[in-house]
Amino acid sequence: MDDYPLLNLFWTMLWFFLWIMWLFLLFKVITDIFRDHELNGWAKAGWLILCILLPYLGVLVYVIARGKSMSQRDVKQARESEAAFQSYIRKAAGTGGDGKGSNVDELARLAELKEKGAITNEEFEKAKAKVLS
Repeated sequence: MDDYPLLNLFWTMLWFFLWIMWLFLLFKVITDIFRDHELNGWAKAGWLILCILLPYLGVLVYVIARGKSMSQRDVKQARESEAAFQSYIRKAAGTGGDGKGSNVDELARLAELKEKGAITNEEFEKAKAKVLS
């Protein structure tokens, strides 16, 4: 340890950390290039070539030029994912937009009212036909 002072260890760790952070940013930029539907194929190829041939400069230029729209695409994707997840939960729970869950609840409420005598059998049949139509 005497031939590698603490300050050199600090600088090595700092450069390693910056390199790892740059790798994360590079992967983020490359995924954003392919996710952007507004770019045509040639523009995507150009950005990708720039990021591969001049990696540090390419990533820096991409973030400066398209950083704002990059965050907007992230937000849009997060909203779409959340909406798909909520839709799946509603469908799995049986209360989706098709109305099946609400129809079942309404029929159960009508049956309960009929059992209590609050509505007649005739009223129950009319309400049931209305709910099922």
